[in-house]
Order: sequence, then C-alpha cells, then structure tokens
Amino acid sequence: MEDTSLTDRLERLGLSEKEIDTYLAILDHGEAKASTIADDAGVSKRYVYSVSEKLADRGFVEVNDHAVPTLIQAHPPEEVVQRLTAELESLGPDLSARWNRVTEQEREFEILKARATVIKRLRQFLATAEDEVTLSIPAKLLPEIEDELRETVERDVLVFLMLTGEESASVDLDRETPVASVVRVWAERAPVLFTVDTRLGLFAPYELLARSNTGTQAVTIAQEQLVPILVGSFFGNYWPMAEEAVVASPPPLPQTFQSFRHAVFAATRHRNQDVEVVATVEARPVHDGEFRSMTGRVVEVRQSLVDPVRSTFAVENALVLDVDGEQVSVGGPGAFIEEYEARSVTLDPLE
Repeated sequence: MEDTSLTDRLERLGLSEKEIDTYLAILDHGEAKASTIADDAGVSKRYVYSVSEKLADRGFVEVNDHAVPTLIQAHPPEEVVQRLTAELESLGPDLSARWNRVTEQEREFEILKARATVIKRLRQFLATAEDEVTLSIPAKLLPEIEDELRETVERDVLVFLMLTGEESASVDLDRETPVASVVRVWAERAPVLFTVDTRLGLFAPYELLARSNTGTQAVTIAQEQLVPILVGSFFGNYWPMAEEAVVASPPPLPQTFQSFRHAVFAATRHRNQDVEVVATVEARPVHDGEFRSMTGRVVEVRQSLVDPVRSTFAVENALVLDVDGEQVSVGGPGAFIEEYEARSVTLDPLE
C-alpha cells in the first residue's frame, strides 16, 4: 500500500511507471551501477542510462560518468523535495499573473441572479465613485442604499438619481443631507441603470430589484468603451421622462472641475439663482489645435440636467462664453457640435 501511494504521488510529478521503478531502485541502493539498477527495476541497461539523464536534469539523481563503471547516485530526498518546492514556488507569480488577467476579463461582464447580490454591487460601486453617478432604481429600494448615496454626495460626487415605480410619488425626500445632487421621480417601471465615473455600469430589469424570485438577471460592466452608452441611455431616454423632485444647492465658487458635466451643473444652478459666472476653460478647437486657456462670462448653458431645460437635444451639455465680445460654445471631452472641447473648467462669480 505504501509503495502504491508513493508511486501515485511520483506519477503526479510527471514520471512514468518505468521511470518510477528505476528511480526507486536507485533510492534503494543509494548509489549503484547501471547493470544493478537494471536488474532490480526490470529494465534494460541502456534504458537506465537514458532515464538517469532525465532524472539528473530534474535533480533526482547524479550520474557520475567519471567513474568506471559509471555510478548513479540518488540525491538525498530532502534536497529533492526542496528543489521541487522551489520550482513550484517560482511558478507562483507567473501563474497568478495569468490567472488575474483571466479574472479581470471575466469581471468586465458579470451576471447577477440574486437581488441581494445586485444591492451589494450597488453599494460597492458607490463606495468607489469619485466624480459622477447616474442611477435609476425602484423607489422602494431607496432605504437600502440611502446611506451610501448620502456618503457619495458628501464626497462631492455629482449624483443623478431617478426613483421609479408607483411608490416614487410618496418617497420622503425632505432631509437636511441630500440623497443626490438631483432627484427625479417617474411612476413607470423603468429598468435599473447605474453608472459610476463612466467606468462601471449595471443594468437590470425593474422586477429584479422590486420583487424577489423573478428569474431575471442583472449585468455589470467594467468597460470604459461601453459604460458611456449606459450614461447616454440614462440621460437621453429616461431622465427627460421623469419629474424633478429635489435639486441640491450649487457648489461654492470659485471651483475647478475636471468633469464637464459637473461644471455645467454648477454653472446652471448659480445662474438659476441669479449669480453671474465667469468660466476659465482649458480647451482646444474641436477639429484640431492645441489646448489653451480661455476666459469668458457664461452667457448661456445648454443642458437638460435640471429644470429649466435649455438644451437643443437630450444629452447636450455646453457652455456659451462671451470672450472679448465674441460668443463661443464649449463642450466636454469628445465634443464635436461645439466649437471648443474643454478638459477642465474653473468657475468664478462675476465681480
């Protein structure tokens, strides 16, 4: 039984049955001639020489061909084990690197079947938000992620929240600490849409979060090429259908924004409170050219983030500046309708 177990374990190291018989015969003698090992293992003398070279390459034995006749000596088993262990440990970093690459690819798309898992992902994603969140959820779900939403707003993240379903009309949003930068309500059962910083996204049917055991599934996305599509769908298809319920106070000025939508929101809120705003943008012409600094009074904001809507199409976000008597339009990264594309915006109150 003991020999069988030992043979099985040596087979797991890649040794064949004859190689194992030869190696065990060498171990039994410690050191011996090829003819002696051949007799004990039941193999040819030529085979012993061939196998011994392979075993020597793996550190199991040493072939002393300086002696006459040639002697084959087994290395102490503890040295063999140490050498094999070192080889396995050296594989660790490379194997882990390849495994992690596969794992990350799998995480680009994750299927979620349980309501509890979806809520867990919502909380996890909110905790990583640094710039902007868009979220459409059944109104009845709000108490389960309300604390996480407030913490996100307190980190100066711009949060657009749409509460859907019949319960949306009766949600209590009169709190000192806002649950979102803007909250809209819609009585229809809109799908769940969730994005964080245009790098993480989640999509689910309304029923998955509104009820249990629906048999439906959610999908998470961690691809920066695809998440903006969810953002566009949120603002283009669903946000305009909802009714504005709460809008947070505008951020204090002066302030610099790397997010163009955040700058548009701030400029709109201040102008709605009759505060004139000056914008200094790092921008370049949309077709070509270098980035340069440009300052002008904000004379118009085209947007549909908050009421009153002043955009010419659903997802338009643009600042119109009076620069030395000339009006120029500025959009965010990837702008093509506006004259300029901005990578940062600093807003100051007009003195």
